[in-house]
This record gives sequence, structure tokens and C-alpha cells, in this order.
Amino acid sequence: MQSKTSYFNATLFRKNLTRFWPLWGLASFVGALFPLAVLLDMVHRGWNVLSAPDFTGMYYDAVSAVPVINLVYAALCAMAVWSYLYNARSVGLMHTLPIRREGLFLTNFLSGLSMTLIPYAVTGVLCVVVSLCGGAFDAKGLAVTVLAVLGESFFYFSSATFVAFITGNAFTMPPLYALLHFLAVLLDWLISSFAQGFIFGFSTYYTGVVEWLSPTVYLVNNVRCVRQYVEVQQTFPDGTPYTSRLLTSADLESFWLIGVYALVGLALAALALILYRRRRSETAGDVVAVGWLRPVFRYGVAGLCALLGGQFLYSLFWYGFQQGEYYDTLPMVVCLLAAGAIGYYGASMLLAKAFKVFRGSWKGLGIVLAGCALVCCVLHFDLLGVADRVPEASQIQTLEIRIADNTYTLTPEKDADLLEQVRALHQTVVADESYVREMEARRSSTWSEDETPNTAYTGLNLTYTLKSGTRIDRWYSLLITRDRLAQPETYDYLLDQFVNSDTVKARRLHLDDDFWTVSGGSLYIDTRGEGYELGSREGDAILKAVGRDLTAGNWGDYDWFSGDSGSSYAMDLGLDFESADKERYDWISVHVTPAMTETVDCLERLGLVTRADLVTYRQLYPEDYGADGSSIWQEVPHTGENAVVYTEDTTSAMVSPA
Repeated sequence: MQSKTSYFNATLFRKNLTRFWPLWGLASFVGALFPLAVLLDMVHRGWNVLSAPDFTGMYYDAVSAVPVINLVYAALCAMAVWSYLYNARSVGLMHTLPIRREGLFLTNFLSGLSMTLIPYAVTGVLCVVVSLCGGAFDAKGLAVTVLAVLGESFFYFSSATFVAFITGNAFTMPPLYALLHFLAVLLDWLISSFAQGFIFGFSTYYTGVVEWLSPTVYLVNNVRCVRQYVEVQQTFPDGTPYTSRLLTSADLESFWLIGVYALVGLALAALALILYRRRRSETAGDVVAVGWLRPVFRYGVAGLCALLGGQFLYSLFWYGFQQGEYYDTLPMVVCLLAAGAIGYYGASMLLAKAFKVFRGSWKGLGIVLAGCALVCCVLHFDLLGVADRVPEASQIQTLEIRIADNTYTLTPEKDADLLEQVRALHQTVVADESYVREMEARRSSTWSEDETPNTAYTGLNLTYTLKSGTRIDRWYSLLITRDRLAQPETYDYLLDQFVNSDTVKARRLHLDDDFWTVSGGSLYIDTRGEGYELGSREGDAILKAVGRDLTAGNWGDYDWFSGDSGSSYAMDLGLDFESADKERYDWISVHVTPAMTETVDCLERLGLVTRADLVTYRQLYPEDYGADGSSIWQEVPHTGENAVVYTEDTTSAMVSPA
């Protein structure tokens, strides 16, 4: 009788499904609860309460959640069908069966994938039944959802299978699986946070450059449901009209990404099969079952421990001795080496399944030391030129600058001159790196002793969004002095020229800006303890009055050296803005001073304030201010000159002349 090679065993397939039925049965039960809840809602509110786009939107929302669900559930299914690999007796028994390894792999893979898909099939069938009951069935939405769930489930189960064949230990499989999915974002965060302690101005905690290597994070952030609405005029039973939003369509954004990851899953499944064909049964119980991956595991664990533990040891033992905001290189190297050595020997013990791993290990430890020193040298000397990078104007899509409690967003098309001003400022700050570092170190050592009426510290935050999609964040703590303000080649001068330019002053109030319109505001009078909500007309009138005060020179001059003198009137005036597309909002808080005659006259004409309300904070709360007029809560002394603190977006605006 001619023999045949079978790559699928139906008996083993059924055995896996029946053996692990509690796993997929419980998952199916939980999944069935959601369509049943929708059905009960339709029974309660009416069968036609949900339309076909509503159901499609719910399907796509489920697709967005599948990566998080499959991250755990697919791993459980993989651990179930491949559990025999982690026990010497079980793997020996399975490999004595008259089934080729290819047959074992395909049968177990299909049975595990089936267990992964069964709950989605049960939930999907119930959703279709519910949508048919409501007359809201959408074939296209259902087809897209089915393909998306199939692709995501296949990828996650394939990735879990791949990890299952890397290790021979059941307790090692979950952390390795999690590491496979989150290593890229973890390293991004670790390296970025570590680099902040070395690179001048570097303020990025997470770049997202390699986020696509962390599938769960990337899919959740990019695959989402996009809904389209139209406004419909309707009336209540009593005849009162109202406007409601009607959902017209729902689309799945970045659906193609699922197909890409499905292809990656196919490659991982093929690699898993190759590993299985070469896998030795004796590796059951080993932390790493693939020989050439053992050094990768050893040095990978050492590197992660060095980055994590090194920063922890440095903050614990040396941070108090640090001068300035940046790491001391030699102590950091020592801390990295100590943490890396712990990781190196810990990984060696796991691989050897013994504690005696120190003999002859000096070569590997030397590699760890060299790696730690190399990383610190590259960052300390900025060999990659990160600190010096100032993007060209042609590369910039938007530039957001946060300075003097204010935020401005510049684009090359509308703000070419301002953009060049900021780039020149950035280049000057970079050129003054040694001076800025020295001042930071002096400030940290003497703290407030160096702060005088002629000096002040300010923060400069720059966020470049390039046309390539890259984001560059920089933050600097800068010392401002009166002497340097008069020197055109200094960053002090350039900062002052930018902040106190007429163009920037007008932008704080969105004057002559077609994109922003006043939508309202609020006013609170401290003397009476009363507040008012302002309409768009009142807000527009007040804005124009503040603009006239700006033109007259009574509002908007920023003094870098003054604190709160209490010279503004005891009232809180806020103006709200709405964008032309009605999708963005902004607000500004204006502290009214006696010099702002146009604004005061406008408030009086509108009947919002009286002469009795025109009392300054210093007059109303004298206990809060010192003999020189400065707030007792301010660390920076008052200079007796005009002081202004203003903000845009999520900050406030204040003018306080002496």
C-alpha cells in the first residue's frame, strides 16, 4: 500500500478544540454580551433607533479594539496549543506520534487560530442578526470588519506562535511576547529620556519614529473609525425647532495597515515553522530555545537593565551632586555598568539554569562596559549633531514656540519673517550652549541667590513639525540680563525683539485674523463677588478696546524682570475665540490696568463695571503685597517698571504697570 504524507491531522485538531473549550467558550460568552445589550436597547427604544451607519460604526469601533483584545487572547490560545513544547515528557510524546513536524505545526496552528476566531464569529453572527432585526444591515461594513478581524487575529496568533518557538519555558513566553510587541516604544522612551540628560535642549520623551515596530500601539493610534455627519433641522412635539446631527457614513481609516501586518504574520508563521523543524526536543524548559538567540538575549537584557537601572542608580546616589540640568558622564557610566552587570549575570544565570556563571565571564562584561561608555560618549559629545540641528525653513510645516507664557504657531506660508526670526533665535541659543549650561549650573548651585532685579530666567520651548512628519522638540532654560538685552548678537535681544514686536503683540489678541472670531467671554468683579457671561458682541467690543490700548502703547509690553505688582484692577476678564471651521477654540485672560483707558471706558459703557469697581489688587488685598508693591509670593523682585504676563491658548494675559 502506497504511503502518503499528511500535513493535517483531524483527530488532533478536534482534540485541541475540545480540550481547551473553556478558553474559547468563555471568550464567546463575553463577546455575545455586547450584541445582546444592543438588542435590548433596541427593544427598549425602538427597532429603528439605530441605522446602518450606526451599526457600521460599531463594527469599526470593535476593529479598533481588536488589537488590544488579541494581544492577550491570541497569546492565551498560542500558549494552549503549544504548551507541550515546554515539558520534556509532553514534547517527547508528541514527537513520537506518526505525524511529521510540519503536520503537527499546521494542525496546531489552525486549531489555535480557530480558537482565536470562534468568539469573533459568535459575536459577529449575533450582530448581523440584531442588525437584520432593525433593518440596518450593511454588507460593505460587515465585509470590511470580517477582513479586518481575520487579518488582525492572524497576525497576533502568528506572532505569539513565533515567540512560542523561541523559548522552551512557559513562564518566559508571556514577557518575551510582550517585549516583541512593545520593545520599539520602550526603547524609544528609554533612549529619549536618557538623551535628555546629555544633549543640550533635547526635550523629547518619545519620538514615535519606530512606532510601527510596536503593532498594538501603531494599530490603535492609526486604525480608527471616521464618521461623517450632517445637521438636520427637526422639531419637538410642542413645535420647538432644534438641530440634530445625523450620521451618514462610517469609514475605517488606515484599513490597509491590517493587510500589511497580516503579511508580517505570514512571515512570522513561516519563521516559526523553520524554527520548529530545527528545534531540539531537549530544549524544553530552556529560557531561549534557539542557540543563536542566546547571546542576543544575554546582551539585550544587559542593555535594558543598564538603561533602566543605570538611571535609577544615578538618581539615587549621584543626582544630588549633579551640577546643572545635565548628567555627569563618569558617574553615569559607573551606574550604567553596575546595572548592566546585574542584567548580564542575571540573563546568564537564566540561560545556564545555574548560579555559577562568573568564571570566564570577563570578556562579556568588558563588552557591556565598552557599550555603556560608548553610548555615554556619543551622547555627551553629541557626535550625531542633535543639539546643533535647526531645520531649514523649506523643511518646516509648522513651528510652535512657547515663550513668555504664550504659544504661537507659525507656518512658512503665512509667517515667513517670524519663522526666520525664531530660527535665528534658535541658532543663537545653540551657539551659546556653553554660556547657557554655565548659567544653569550656577543657578542650581546658588539657586535664588543669583536672581536680581537685573536678571530673570525664562523657558523657551520649540516644536518643529517637518513636512516629512518628523517632530523635533527643544526646551531651554535661559537667563535674561539687562546688559545682554542691549546687545543685538545675544539671544536675550532676539527674544525681546520677537516677543515685543508689534506683529506678535497683535497676534496675542488675534487682531485682523480671519481665522479666529470672538465667541464670548467672562468677567468677574472681585469687589462685588459677581460674574458675567459675555456674548460675542460684548466680547468683540472689548477686544477692539484692548486693541486700541495696544496701539496707544498701554498694553502688551513684556517686562522680563517684573513680578506681580498688584497694580491691575481686581477683576478677571477673559475672551473666548472660535476658529472659522468651528473645530478649534482659544482663550485669553486680560488683566486690566489703570493705563488701559479704552478698555475701562468700554466696560463702563457696557454697564459691566462702575467707578466703585476700579480698585487694584494691591488696594483690595494689601496684606498680600510688600512695602515696595511687589507680591510677597513672588521670588523675582519688582523693578518698578511696567510688567506684563500674557498667554494665548491655555494661558493667561496680564499687564501690570507700576
